[in-house]
Amino acid sequence: MNAVLNEIVDLLDVERIERNLYRGQNHRTEHVFGGQVLAQAIAAAFRTVEADHGLHSIHAYFLRAGDWKVPILYAVDRIRDGRSFTTRRVVAIQHGRAIFNMSSSWQKREEGLVHALPMPDVPPPDMLRGDREAFLELARSNPDVAHFAFRFEAIDSRQVERLNPLEEAPHPPYRHTWLRTRESLPDDPEVHLAMLAYMSDLDFMSTSMLPHGRSQMRRSVQGASLDHSLWFHRPFRADEWLLFAKESPNAGGARGFVRGQFFTGAGDLVATAAQECLIRPVEPPLAR
Repeated sequence: MNAVLNEIVDLLDVERIERNLYRGQNHRTEHVFGGQVLAQAIAAAFRTVEADHGLHSIHAYFLRAGDWKVPILYAVDRIRDGRSFTTRRVVAIQHGRAIFNMSSSWQKREEGLVHALPMPDVPPPDMLRGDREAFLELARSNPDVAHFAFRFEAIDSRQVERLNPLEEAPHPPYRHTWLRTRESLPDDPEVHLAMLAYMSDLDFMSTSMLPHGRSQMRRSVQGASLDHSLWFHRPFRADEWLLFAKESPNAGGARGFVRGQFFTGAGDLVATAAQECLIRPVEPPLAR
């Protein structure tokens, strides 16, 4: 396993320090990535749930900016253990204050009615250029790109629309991305749940800004994730190709709404994600 992927897998392996209390470390990148916090919270809850109950949904709120210099504590509240459903609440804490909370629901596996929307008709990943190569090229002229591009050493990400994150040209509010880890992961389902949650926060906020000529956060917008929800529909592996089809049907009130669906390479819908993000216009700094 390459060094960056190994680091991410280690970060998602939260440390148990007491019953219902876990500790997670951070990337050394001068900010706390929301997908990391989501993934660590899922990993903490996972360890308190019976093995025959699988995660089917999470609903989370980002309350405060995280401090990348100190670990994050995850306190798990075992709200309910039922015969069919289990409920867990997780609060992430730094400096004595909650920075994030998440409600999660887990269901004992059972059969039922089945249907799903078909996968969008897009080119397969082997026909697309990788984000790692694209961002390495951009980093030569803009060093700021490097602080978030390191994840592509661990995650093979390929954009269907091939949008340049430094361009200002407006684009319709949708994008499609093929994702998988660059190397095989352990078979442990906790690892795959946490990794998909981690990947579900990639390029989400920027999708809401595409119609406004800002495909990435720029100085003229204050941006932050406000909430994030995930629904898990079918089994999957995060080390096999998943198409993340994202769209932003609305922006208003300084907030952008984005939703997305994950499909396997065979076309099976395996998860759905949704997020509201802060996209507050601010005055650009005056030139000196």
